Parts: sequence; C-alpha cells; structure tokens
Amino acid sequence: MKFPQDFIFGAAASAYQIEGAWNMDGKGESIWDRFAHTSGKIRHGDTGDTACDFYHRYKDDIALMKELGLHAYRFSISWPRVLPEGRGAINPKGLDFYKRLVDELLEAGINPCVNLYHWDLPQALQDQGGWLNRDCAAWFAEFTSIIADHLGDRVFDWMTLNEPLMAAALGYALGIHAPGYRKPWSMFRVIHHLMLGHGLAVNRIRSENPDAKVGIALDLRPIHPLSNSEKDKLAAEKADIFMRRTFLDPIFQGRYPETFTTRNRLFRPRIKDGDMEIIAAPLDFVGVNTYTVDRVRYSPWAIGMGFETQMDPAAEEEYTRNGVQYTTMGWEVYPQVLYEILMYLKHEYGNPAVFVTENGAAFSDKVVESRVHDEKRTHYLQTHLAGVKKALEEGSNCKGYFAWTLVDNFEWAEGYSKRFGLVYVDHKTQQRTIKDSGLWYKKLIASQK
Repeated sequence: MKFPQDFIFGAAASAYQIEGAWNMDGKGESIWDRFAHTSGKIRHGDTGDTACDFYHRYKDDIALMKELGLHAYRFSISWPRVLPEGRGAINPKGLDFYKRLVDELLEAGINPCVNLYHWDLPQALQDQGGWLNRDCAAWFAEFTSIIADHLGDRVFDWMTLNEPLMAAALGYALGIHAPGYRKPWSMFRVIHHLMLGHGLAVNRIRSENPDAKVGIALDLRPIHPLSNSEKDKLAAEKADIFMRRTFLDPIFQGRYPETFTTRNRLFRPRIKDGDMEIIAAPLDFVGVNTYTVDRVRYSPWAIGMGFETQMDPAAEEEYTRNGVQYTTMGWEVYPQVLYEILMYLKHEYGNPAVFVTENGAAFSDKVVESRVHDEKRTHYLQTHLAGVKKALEEGSNCKGYFAWTLVDNFEWAEGYSKRFGLVYVDHKTQQRTIKDSGLWYKKLIASQK
C-alpha cells in the first residue's frame, strides 16, 4: 500500500498505562492510582504501579520505535508527575523526565506528539470535585501552560484531551473507570467542563508557541442501527448526537446539538456566556480514536438517551460468531471503521485535517521460540489501513495513522489481561518481543520510501 509522501506513521501510548513509577521521584497520586488500589475495581487486582516500567526503560522503547521506523510517537503527560497537588509547586524530577523523553525521541528522529490529558487527574484535584467542578477547566489550563512553556521549544504537535466521552461516561456515569462515580446526572456537566478545559488549553498552547499545531483526540465510531426497525434507526440518530456531535458540533460550529440542552433539561450543565467561543477555538486537526462499530438499539431504560449499544463484555480470548471476528475486548472487527469515520468527517464537517490517533486490536498472544505470530492483528492492521487508503483516494484529509499501541500495557479495568501492542511485554520480566504485526508495520513504513 502506498500512501502520500508526507503521511505520518506512528504509535500511541498513555502515561498511566505504561510509565509505572507511580509514587517515585515526587510524583503525586492520580485518580487511577487510587482507583486501581481499590479492591475489586481492576481484573485480577492489577495496578499500574509498574506497568511497562517506561519511566526507567524509555530509552530501550525508543530504540524499538526507531527499529520499527516510526515517524512519530504520541504520548501523554502525567499531570500529577509534574504537579503532585495538581496546582502550585512543580516537581522538577517529573518535568525533567518528559524533557529527557522528548530529547531522546528527537535524537532518534521521531517526532514527539504530546497529549496533555489521558484520564490521570491528580487525586488532590478530585478531592475538590475533579471535572464536576468547573474550576477544573482552569486548573487544566494552568497545567497546559506549564507543559507548553517547558516543552514548546521542541514539541510542535499537541492534543488537549483524549476521549472526553469515555472519561465522562465510564468515570462519572458508569463507574467502571476512575474516579469510579455512578452519577449519570453528572455526565453532561463533566463533558462541558472537559470541553471548556480543552478550549482554554488550545489558547494557552498557542500563546506559548504560535507555531504549534493543536488538536483533540475523540472517540469516533461508525454507528449502525441493530435492526431495520424505525425505533432502532431513531436510536442510531440519537447515538450519533450524543457520541459524536456533542463533541464535534461545539468544536466546528460553536454550539452543542439542540438535544444536549433541551432533551436533557434535568441534566444539562450550566453554560456561561463566552463558553462556546472558548470551546470553538480553531484547531489544526482532529484526532480519531476508533476500534470497532457501534450497533445500537432502542432502549426505554436509558433515561435521556433512548438507545443502548450492543456491546459484548470483554472475553477471555478472541472468538468468531456468525462468521464475524471479535477481539478479546468483545469488540467486533469491522474493517470499514476508518473509512466510514473519515468519510463522515469529510461530508459532515468540511473535511478537516485528521490523524488516526488510536487504532488497533487486542488478541491472545503467546511467545513461541522468541516469536509472536499474531496473524489476526496483522490482518486487522492491513484491512483498516486499506480503509484509510480508500478514504484518501476519495478525498479525505487524513494526515497520519498511530497504531494503538507500541507495547502491551495496562488496559484500564482489564488490567494486563488484554494485549494491544505491536511489541509483546512479559510483565513479570519486562522483556520485549516485537510481534509479527510490528514487523509487518515496519515493512509497510519502509516501503513508503
């Protein structure tokens, strides 16, 4: 497959999922530290205390990135590693880690792409309400200014938030992610405060570095009705509004969808004058995180929603059903996912510049004679990148693709039971083994020259 000459191939990761060193060198506690240390929250009682030990092994992992030929690496900054209390005094050792990381990436010829928030809010700020507190948007802007000030001379590609929908829905409504709240009424307030924080952060980055390119990473999936019934078709329309347009409309049109403020009157957040102008700060690109398709059906029990997704729970291992492949996350393998989302953005939002900031699959991997033969993941990457190529041929403004993820990591509530990496990690020894999918990705990148 040949892609445009300037197309970027990279890999993505997040701080809590790989860094470890959860309480070393002055790092403060995050909501994920607290959540993972709470009994019964994470499969098998796993925590991110050590994770992939990237904090100590980052040079070795950058060497792996260089071996794969990656053009860029998307990583997040641990807010409490830099600001242990979320505000106030900077932790010099924490900030120095990211300076060294950026320098090492640049030395290896790999472009550092910084994501500022990937869900690990400082627990000290959660104790003051976290994202339920409107002030959290301003606290995030302060954190952004510090990072942009110290890294902005070497980092030119920035993302503000990772998947605000998942942060709000899983963390505050369903309680299966940190901070573990089950307060559905709070979700829309959290969404608005996250989006307000995003807009404030965009302006802070630009004020520190006018040459920076700034975006946001959104969870955007194809949405299909589960059946041809009128109720399920209407449910799909409602899902589109809640799961996609609630984030895309304010960014591109300066307003939430009407149902955000009318249908959900009991739950709607307080939107102050000027909020929407802040949220609609112009972006250089949109990041798309997508793995599967959402098949939705009508549900009278989903108050304020009217739909529910038909999603299997995470499985012990991958399986097929009715000829369709599913991953160990219980997610349907739907090769058209990237093509459909890129075309959706082209037709509905004026074809903005897009980076696929996360895409990948979890399968059951084993090391056999120093090799990991992960044919299903390789096929996943092949077919999904073919969808990107088709979208490009039809006029999509897609600029790059970041595989999720470089190394097998801590997969949130699933602990270490799910493997997404291009590189296998033995979490007992921390030994790394490049999988066949990683070797295929390396070959693809090399073939573009």
